[in-house]
Formats: sequence, C-alpha cells, structure tokens
Amino acid sequence: MEIIIPTLDKLPTAAQTFVEHIGGRTIFAFYGKMGAGKTTFVKAVCEALGVEEVITSPTFAIVNEYESSRTGDSIYHFDFYRIKRLEEVYDMGYEEYFYSGQLCFIEWPELIEELLPEDAVRVEIEERGDGSRVVRWND
Repeated sequence: MEIIIPTLDKLPTAAQTFVEHIGGRTIFAFYGKMGAGKTTFVKAVCEALGVEEVITSPTFAIVNEYESSRTGDSIYHFDFYRIKRLEEVYDMGYEEYFYSGQLCFIEWPELIEELLPEDAVRVEIEERGDGSRVVRWND
C-alpha cells in the first residue's frame, strides 16, 4: 500500500486512509530518515483513531500511552532513538506492550529490530524532493 501526502493539509486524510487499512494488526514499525515525518504521521494517525489528549513525541519518555475516545483502547507510541543498549528495552518491559493486543506505533525500530514481533508491519516514510511524503507498507 502507498499513500502520498502532497502537503501538510492532506495529512488528516492520509492518516484516515492508514487507519482504514490497520485491520487486525497491532504493531507498526515506522522507518525513515530524521525529519521524514514519522512523529507527525503517528500523531495524525492517533488523532484519526480518536485520541483527544495532547500527542507528543516520546523521545525522552521512550513510550507514551494514549486512549482512543472511540474505543477506550490504549495506543502505545514508542521512540527508540535514544536507546543505547537493548537492556534498556528489556528493563522497560517491552513485551507487555508489544504483546498486549493494543496498537503500538514504533519510531526508530532499527535499534530494536531483533525484538520486533514477526507480524510487525514495516512502514516506510520517505520525503521527496518537492517536500511531499510517501508512506508505504505491505498491506
């Protein structure tokens, strides 16, 4: 699947399209260069899922938990950019999140690749020269 986001004002529509393709999957690993728009896209997806609280990057907290106002389900948003050792991820109890059955959106999954569940959906976000973004994953 591929979604093209030509401008920032099209982000909510792109996020809604992504949400419509989530299906029964729960683990989404977002790959892309620094500044590609991973956090911005995850925020828009959380909003499309009915998160009403302020959505912030979990860069320092490693994980933020949100609640969907539509379903009452938890949504976990991870940012592993600052992880130095896998032991940090073990210590935070990543299994409780990844295998909870709740949605998990993971930024910088390259740093914990060996811990990702086999069924994790790998989502690539790429910035084009014209400033547009392309979001791709195997549907």
